[in-house]
Amino acid sequence: MVRSRRGAGASAALAILAVALAVASLGIGPVRLAPGTVVAALLGQGDEAARLIVREIRLPRAVLSLAIGGILGLSGAALQGLLRNPLAAPSLFGAPQAAAFGAVATLSLGLADALSYALPLAAIAGAFLSVFLLLAVAGREAGLVLLILAGLAISSLAGAATALAMNLAPNPFAALEIAFWLLGSLEDRSFRHVAMALPFILFGGALLLSERASFRALTLGEEAAQSLGVEVGRLRLVVIVGVALGVGASVAVAGTIGFIGLVAPHLVRPLVGSDPARLLVPSGLAGACLLTAADIAVRIIPSTTDIKVGVLTAIIGVPFFLTLIVRERRRLAAGLAA
Repeated sequence: MVRSRRGAGASAALAILAVALAVASLGIGPVRLAPGTVVAALLGQGDEAARLIVREIRLPRAVLSLAIGGILGLSGAALQGLLRNPLAAPSLFGAPQAAAFGAVATLSLGLADALSYALPLAAIAGAFLSVFLLLAVAGREAGLVLLILAGLAISSLAGAATALAMNLAPNPFAALEIAFWLLGSLEDRSFRHVAMALPFILFGGALLLSERASFRALTLGEEAAQSLGVEVGRLRLVVIVGVALGVGASVAVAGTIGFIGLVAPHLVRPLVGSDPARLLVPSGLAGACLLTAADIAVRIIPSTTDIKVGVLTAIIGVPFFLTLIVRERRRLAAGLAA
């Protein structure tokens, strides 16, 4: 009961923080706007120029940062619950890289343009294939080393395929544009991008949240979960589809943004405990806060050009990941010593 109350309190605090960060994001840019001006513009009041800046230029970017960060955090928590491994995350298993390959192949071969709904569909197919391959290659009871090796192989293959697709692109300027896009950015996004990604993200998130009770039963092991009525095969498929929908749609409109899915669950786990059912919603909210904060940071860090948000999340995420590996190694060493 105490953990449940703490989880609800953490979710409420994270939701308030996400709203505050979204308002701050709407006010930051070449033209700085006060929070009161931002709120008035959202309500259709105040100066016409402020309304145009907030509602037409900055609002799509803020919506995407919340949605993409949320689904990445939620996907990370879902994969950690499914595999019962705290180092599971979409970025470590090649899902964003495979989604990027699907999108890049579609663009470079001229099958669709950057604003076509074929783009998220191709990215979703790539993400689905990567997670499916991971579970097929590593197996159901894969340990940490096997998961990382399988994820590295899938990421490398997807990266090489993406480079090949760019090399085969008939237009070298398009290939250069794709290379910058792959770094991950929310700059110059419109409501067309929101319409392309948000339905898939919402549906993928709903699928993952629908399996909360199954994740809790799975902590007892697959056989125990099956005895409690959980169809493990179906659960695995639902998670694959949910992660693929969310990650694929995110990559299609924002490029590759890594490590949000790894970091977010670990930030909220001390607050809500290790129960994967309670971890899902706070992880999604933490992911939304992390990506929105990173998107604010890339706009206020002094630079001649906008820093890509995917670069910043990688700079933060890689040391965090290495710290987790060291902690896991110490835990395993302590277990062997005992």
